Amino acid sequence: MPACVPTRNDRTSRRSRPSRASGFKRPHSPPPPPGGRRFRIAGADLSASITVFLIAVPMSLGLAVAMDAPLQAGLVSAAIGGIVAGLLGGTPLQVSGPSAGLTVVTAELIQIYGWRTTCAITIGAGLLQILLGSLRAARSALAVSPAIVHGTLAGIGVAIALAQLHIVLGGSPQSSVVDNALALPAQLERLSPAAPLIGSLTIAVLVLWPRLPGRSGQAVRRIPAALAAVVTATAVAALATPGIARVDLPSWRSHALPEMPQGPVLALATAVFTVMLVASLESLLAAVAVDKMAADRAADRSRGGPSGHEPVRRSDLDRELRGQGVANSLAGLLGGLPISGGAVRSSANVRAGATGRAATVLHGVWVLLAAALLVTVLERIPLAALAALVMMVGIQMVSFAHIRNVHKHREFLVYGTTITGVVLFGVLRGVVLGVAVAVAVALHRLARTRITVTEQEGRHLVKVRGQLTFLAVPRLSRTLGQLPQGVDAIVELDGFFMDHAAFEAIQDWRNTQLAQGGRVVFTGRSGGRVAEPAAAAHSCCRPWTPWRNHHCHDRSEHATATTAELTAQDVTGRGGSGPWDIDDISGTGAPTDPGARGTTAGGASRPAGAHRLFNGLSSFQRNTAPLVREELARLAAEGQRPSQLFITCADSRLVTSMITSSGPGDLFTVRNVGNLVPPPDTETTESGDDSVAAAIEYAVDVLRVGSITVCGHSGCGAMQALLSAEPRTPRTPLWRWLRHGLPSLERMASRHHSWARISGRLPADAVEQLCLTNVVQQLDHLRAHESVARRLAEGTLELHGMYFHVGEAQAYLLAEGASAGTGHDEVFDRVGPGADLSTALDAGTHA
Repeated sequence: MPACVPTRNDRTSRRSRPSRASGFKRPHSPPPPPGGRRFRIAGADLSASITVFLIAVPMSLGLAVAMDAPLQAGLVSAAIGGIVAGLLGGTPLQVSGPSAGLTVVTAELIQIYGWRTTCAITIGAGLLQILLGSLRAARSALAVSPAIVHGTLAGIGVAIALAQLHIVLGGSPQSSVVDNALALPAQLERLSPAAPLIGSLTIAVLVLWPRLPGRSGQAVRRIPAALAAVVTATAVAALATPGIARVDLPSWRSHALPEMPQGPVLALATAVFTVMLVASLESLLAAVAVDKMAADRAADRSRGGPSGHEPVRRSDLDRELRGQGVANSLAGLLGGLPISGGAVRSSANVRAGATGRAATVLHGVWVLLAAALLVTVLERIPLAALAALVMMVGIQMVSFAHIRNVHKHREFLVYGTTITGVVLFGVLRGVVLGVAVAVAVALHRLARTRITVTEQEGRHLVKVRGQLTFLAVPRLSRTLGQLPQGVDAIVELDGFFMDHAAFEAIQDWRNTQLAQGGRVVFTGRSGGRVAEPAAAAHSCCRPWTPWRNHHCHDRSEHATATTAELTAQDVTGRGGSGPWDIDDISGTGAPTDPGARGTTAGGASRPAGAHRLFNGLSSFQRNTAPLVREELARLAAEGQRPSQLFITCADSRLVTSMITSSGPGDLFTVRNVGNLVPPPDTETTESGDDSVAAAIEYAVDVLRVGSITVCGHSGCGAMQALLSAEPRTPRTPLWRWLRHGLPSLERMASRHHSWARISGRLPADAVEQLCLTNVVQQLDHLRAHESVARRLAEGTLELHGMYFHVGEAQAYLLAEGASAGTGHDEVFDRVGPGADLSTALDAGTHA
């Protein structure tokens, strides 16, 4: 019987379910569906919704002012964005509302077509978002270069800031960014003090509020800076400048609804596409940012222990796009502004402690109530205060962090071109211009290949810097053709890509040189020989996946190779440093290695297993040994000093070095069937096997490891055998060993122990439940060992539990309390890609 056999992922096997008569404890309710949960309102969600509401109201009014739209339209969009997009979207913590990124576009549409036609355009953009979300195109939108996206938003931010500056100065904005810039001197000449005073006060509060010092400042900072700025400006305006222009909310009876659009079809289609593009990009980028903020928050909270753990789920971008589409369609239908996910509102929601979509939905409810009941209060707000608030939002859209990032990646030209295009020609034309420049830059980099030839001691050295594509083939062929025939040449390739055309050109030139008696050697920049491009000619191997080499060797056994395989010289250490070795191509389609087809040098047949082992060893000697030789030499001289004892199953799918990102000298590993730890009082008497106990004693007392991890995994055949509970006669060695897992079976059936949970859900079936319970039980067995108990009492040893889901390639870690034997809940939490070492150690989990 194999030690571990695969099972179907996430499906309950009828054979593995415990019967009712067996006494197993069943869950009280089925596991929740993966996509949804009941709508629950937590205290944190309630407080977060109020915080976001206090930011959203002035922001929505300010954006409506900036777009020259009806002010109540901003409140309509804020309410719909919170309720509709909050319920239907794929990012629970994202808060949607009037779009800052669409300010310039919407203002232009209102000027050209009027408000009611703009509402119809918003409906069309929403329907297009629903269509694209249904076609699962959301992820494709993120393929646009970040330099273009951030450049677009920065250009919009510049336009917003210039337009709102006129209102802060007491005037009115012009129709374009250029006109706003040219009109500034005239606006400064007719400056009146009231509006600039209120605007400056608003900006000062926005900037200084988050920086208030001391404990009192910390308490006051819980009030959103936007709310504090608007309230302060409103109070000062009521006392100092009572005649200043204020918010004027028309009666809801006069609220304008959409009409059938009138105008050129192509222009209207372009407008719909522009609104959809900007709103979708802004929403999807905000969703990705919210995921990161939520993951960072979860990591921070996990440092406080198990009570601070929270599940972090990635956004469903296609669902988010569909939710945004429904919200935009409804907003346009009800006379609201275009909607998108907002970074300002969403980040405030995450920082305020929101745990789910309830906070987003409640914020929309509060906005709706405010629009109906607080009209008198809202009409006291000065327009200069709202303009200053929106101007600061526009300035913040020009992020210096983004500028540094695009400069680091040498994409500042794309970024600057996009900003310039958006400012001078509008959003859509600016995006098209940015895409054109990005393509031109990519082609320039792809075609920028430098080829030089020098002669050294009778040998010609050809240096190729850059990528070898068909664009470089004419220059490459011309340079190689100028070399004398039959000479010795070294070709130094410094690039990570070579297409078929370039490879054929090099191969033809090399064959010609060999036919004339010459010798050609291909190297990398470091001088080491590199492997042949296609040895990769039909191979799946890559330098970063050496653990997949056996698949490549299997495939090569049945391939009619046109490229050489490993030579005997490779095994003795000649090997290279990469996937190229044109020097080993025979050119005849036959392998140069007599053993490559499973035969020895003498012609004897080699078994398939030996062939696989031979090729794996050869690959190690060629690719890996040169990289690790120095480190292994150090370890050989200093001796092993592992920090952890890792006890796991012998299952072949469990590659400990891969899932723990560990290297030589890191882990002292013990593998057995079922990752079992026999208790010290039964191991010798019943099975006569002291190997696990010996490894524990050696690791704890001699190697002085700092932690021990017991790692189980999904689909464990040992656990399936235990669940079948079939008596075996005679008692085979395997069955005698599996008896050490019977306490796990009893623990699972006991009513004194709660069932383990995995990342907020119940186990998929009885096999997974036993796999999790077995990890907890083996930790109890570990604590019974004398050396472990002594180190635990000294506080110099930690125990950790781990579960690896093979099908998901996902690790789960047992909560600290349960790992230490002090907690009541046996919860395995998911390890996200953003987790770090300090977080894992503080949470009592294995990093």
